[in-house]
Amino acid sequence: MKYKEWIKIWLEYKIRPTTKQWTYNRYEIIVRCHILPELGEKDLDDLTPFALQVFTVKLSGKGLSASTVNVIISALKNSINSAVDFGVTETKCADKLIRPRLVEKHVTCFSKEEQRKIEDYIFSKKTPKLYGILLCLYSGIRLGELLALTWDDVNLSEGLLTISKSCHDNWNDGVYTKIIDTPKTPSSIRVIPLPSKLLTHLADARDKSCGLYVVDNNDQYGEKVRTYQKMFETMLSRMKIAHKGFHSLRHTFATRALECGMDVKSLSEILGHKNPTITLNRYAHSLWEHKQHMMNKLGEMLLQQ
Repeated sequence: MKYKEWIKIWLEYKIRPTTKQWTYNRYEIIVRCHILPELGEKDLDDLTPFALQVFTVKLSGKGLSASTVNVIISALKNSINSAVDFGVTETKCADKLIRPRLVEKHVTCFSKEEQRKIEDYIFSKKTPKLYGILLCLYSGIRLGELLALTWDDVNLSEGLLTISKSCHDNWNDGVYTKIIDTPKTPSSIRVIPLPSKLLTHLADARDKSCGLYVVDNNDQYGEKVRTYQKMFETMLSRMKIAHKGFHSLRHTFATRALECGMDVKSLSEILGHKNPTITLNRYAHSLWEHKQHMMNKLGEMLLQQ
């Protein structure tokens, strides 16, 4: 059996029934765009550990993110090991596969000046839909979490935001549906205390809302993920701010929180990270000005001698 035949069976009967729709979609794209062009025509029995190792090393030279490379390798190993488990092949060629050394990309966030420009723009437009950007800047929630929020998730009287679901766009034969699912990981289910100054703006957005979703689009689905991303990109262009992805709002929140002195444990829980180590590894390097300030503060002891 050719590998391309098996991996389609693996997607349909192993991945689809056991994962979220979003995860299945990602695996399908990974297989179609990265795995099949290189390995699809090979017979399962002809796949060798050396051929797979060469393939994985090539991935690191394609400019892909570390997370994407890891997903590709995981799909490769899982699909081949499943073929062995199901008796489709006896070749255990993926057992000793070594992942190439990968370097995580540094997070990008908006400067304080850029953040102020974004906030001034939002307040000048007075468009409730834009308040979603403000919410991300002051809660650190992900885009999928934002667009899945309904007003039932926002407790304005107590100033609490409940994150219990996420969403992604889905098109099937030209028909759009918004897929609502549980968040990225179990730790992503969380309750976030909101800054009191933000509550007034959220109350204003709720009063003007015509639907269930916090980011409303006057229809049953709320705002589409890609549409909101494009709106954000257009907004940055109009303000002449260098392009950064929507996820940079989350990075900006985390950076500002650490600059204000928030402890890493609290920040980790607000972001929905599995543990504080993830938070430290991802954001500690972005606090250069804070490090300088702390070192200068320490250096004041020298002047007292």
